[in-house]
Amino acid sequence: MVTGDVYEKLEQELRRGVVVLAVLSQLRELRYGYELRQSLGERGLPIEEGTLYPLLRRLEAQGVLSSEWQTAEGKPRRYYQLSAEGLTLYERLTGSWRGLNDAMGQLLESGASS
Repeated sequence: MVTGDVYEKLEQELRRGVVVLAVLSQLRELRYGYELRQSLGERGLPIEEGTLYPLLRRLEAQGVLSSEWQTAEGKPRRYYQLSAEGLTLYERLTGSWRGLNDAMGQLLESGASS
C-alpha cells in the first residue's frame, strides 16, 4: 500500500517541475517577491519563501530575470521581471509544457479506458 509519505514526495516532485514556469508566467511585468507569492497562491500554486527567493536569485544569475530596487511605497522592495532572454525561455517552456500536457492528457485518457 502506498503511504501518505510516498504520495507527498511524488507530489513534491511534480510541483518542482512546474514551479519555474509558474514563476516565469507571473513575471512578464514587474513584481516583488511577496506579491509574486500571493499571485501564485491565489492561482492554486502556493510556494514557500524558502523556495521562491533562492529561485529568483538563481534565475537572475542565469540572466532569465532582471531586478530593480524601488522605494516608492515606503520600505525598499526588489522587483523582478523577465529579461529578453527570459521572455524567450518562457515562450519555449510554455510550448514544451503544452506539448507535455497534451501527451499526458492522452496517456491518462487511454489508461482510463484500458
